[in-house]
Amino acid sequence: MSNVRRLIACILVGLGALLLAAAVMIPTYTVGKVAKTPLDLRITTVAKSVPGEESLVLDAKSLTATEGAAVVNTNVPLVSQRFLTVEEPSDADEMTVQAGQTLRRDDRDPKDGLLTASVDRVTIDRVTGAPIDASPNGSIAVAADPKSGASIPTESQRRGLQYRFPIGTEKKSYPYFDLNARATYDIDFIEESEIKGVPVYHFRQTIPVTNMWDVVKHPSHQLALPAAKWGLEGTEPVTMTRFYTNTRDVWVEPRTGAVLKGGESLHMYYGRSAEQVDVNILKSHLVFDEETIDAQMAVTQESLDKLDLFGKTLPIILGILGAIFLFGGAILGFLSAGSTSGRSFDPPTERIRSSNL
Repeated sequence: MSNVRRLIACILVGLGALLLAAAVMIPTYTVGKVAKTPLDLRITTVAKSVPGEESLVLDAKSLTATEGAAVVNTNVPLVSQRFLTVEEPSDADEMTVQAGQTLRRDDRDPKDGLLTASVDRVTIDRVTGAPIDASPNGSIAVAADPKSGASIPTESQRRGLQYRFPIGTEKKSYPYFDLNARATYDIDFIEESEIKGVPVYHFRQTIPVTNMWDVVKHPSHQLALPAAKWGLEGTEPVTMTRFYTNTRDVWVEPRTGAVLKGGESLHMYYGRSAEQVDVNILKSHLVFDEETIDAQMAVTQESLDKLDLFGKTLPIILGILGAIFLFGGAILGFLSAGSTSGRSFDPPTERIRSSNL
């Protein structure tokens, strides 16, 4: 019987030690494998112009009309929609993100109201969210005519974050790529706050006034039209250049690097110089709608639950079970040893008694 107890005690001690080792190893090893951007992402985000705030859109048809000056519509409801998927090549360490994005007027039917359309691809690190060190690491396709949808992708070499922040986002500035300017500027940590009870980090990026003709030599980025078309006096043609600036705000869940909320204060205009706004093309403040925020939080919560499972819950459970098994095995081993020790003196005692008889 004592041999069986000793065997059980050894098994319990061994199992307890194994569970304690697992409790230590899971947070340090497994969490590192789990803490990566998922490869099955299919995310649709919708940002809308904020009601009550200025929202201006140039009526493009007024530029080509034979008579009259350019017309800028006011109080235009705008909708920016982005559909993000993971494409090949993607593997355990890297992923290729493809984002199709449109901007349209919500006061017209979808076809007539479409203002811009683009498809962006970039291959990023699944932990840091930064583009991989390869050339090229992405491509950009912008439809020359949004209504036709025809576009040719051009290779793009970029650096900086764009669609994801690092796993374990810190309270600091990060380089961030702007698709319109096709340039990278710092996005700065502003404050720590909450969205529906979830702690988030608020970041802000300011894009300086950018000459779009210098970015892409597209015909619409530099136009020579009669002065009257620009609302100016005179009969001679006046050349206008398209300029762009933006203030971007994002709210990031720091453990996963997921963007729960985003907003942009876009401004595009034609001007004879960067300092002079002659005709507004687009000026609006677009922010994620509530459905998008809820959807982003639901996807992020799945990742948080997985991190908590492997980072907290399992180690605690395994640690407690390991301690119980180790303690129980030690007690059983001690009792077994004591029982064996007690029986080893019985035979001599019996022999002594027999001799006294």
